[in-house]
Amino acid sequence: MTGFRIGIDLGGTKIEAAALDDRGALHLRQRIPTPAGDYAGTIVAVAGLVARIERDIGPGASVGIAIPGTIVAATGLVKNANSIWLNGRPLGRDVEAALGRQVRFANDANCFALSEAVDGAAAGSGTVFGVILGTGVGGGIAIGGRILVGANAIAGEWGHNPLPAPRPGEWPGPPCYCGRSSCIETFLSGPGLAADHRRHGGAALEGPAIAAAAAAGDEQCRATLDRYAERLARALAGVINILDPDAIVLGGGLSSLRHLYEEVPRHWNSHIFSDTVVTRLLPPAHGDSSGVRGAAWLWHPEETG
Repeated sequence: MTGFRIGIDLGGTKIEAAALDDRGALHLRQRIPTPAGDYAGTIVAVAGLVARIERDIGPGASVGIAIPGTIVAATGLVKNANSIWLNGRPLGRDVEAALGRQVRFANDANCFALSEAVDGAAAGSGTVFGVILGTGVGGGIAIGGRILVGANAIAGEWGHNPLPAPRPGEWPGPPCYCGRSSCIETFLSGPGLAADHRRHGGAALEGPAIAAAAAAGDEQCRATLDRYAERLARALAGVINILDPDAIVLGGGLSSLRHLYEEVPRHWNSHIFSDTVVTRLLPPAHGDSSGVRGAAWLWHPEETG
């Protein structure tokens, strides 16, 4: 069998692998717990997943891996990974040695953007900004079906910019683990949403519970979601002013908040330097499978087989 590409999403709690055929159709997928804190065990786990998949599809598939950080080109070492046991390690070299082949790596947010740009919600779009709204806030950029990495390997990392146009009470803003204050992540992550609700006198609720209560008519929860949507609009307006993407696709747990897709575009117009805004705000087509699919798409069809 030829033309298969294997994608692996190396997460902090799970490692997922999938094989796509030459048309991009999902052939099979497997998931195992991540050996958290064990670097050598992580290499063994990745190699074992590839071996099990290739027992089904045959040997020699291309392999792409989405990681929660990035590999520095000059050193080959991982940086900025929240799976901290990967930081400072030559992950690329070690995985390639274990598999006996070239492997491509990319940040997991970049892989999300690539997946949704190639055959997902934004398929056919020239420039796509992929957003992760979850425990943290990240982003990735795909242009012409290829990831934009950037000179410093941080293209799309918008979560640690300050929230634009701060309102009264938003500045200096909540402290962030990165050492700064008022980062977009501190307002738009899942924990940031919950913290904002508490700061305004709400109960200790997580995002899904806030959304459910708002849908049931709770005015305080609705006000929390309204603040969230307006802040997301300001943050994405800055991206549109710089990148001017055809589409923005939301991913992560908070992408399931359906009202965002109507409310955010309604708010962002007044912050965008254009009299018309045609950028589309879209929910993901592949959901939590986008990371593994994007990793597989790090190899283009003409390079496999």
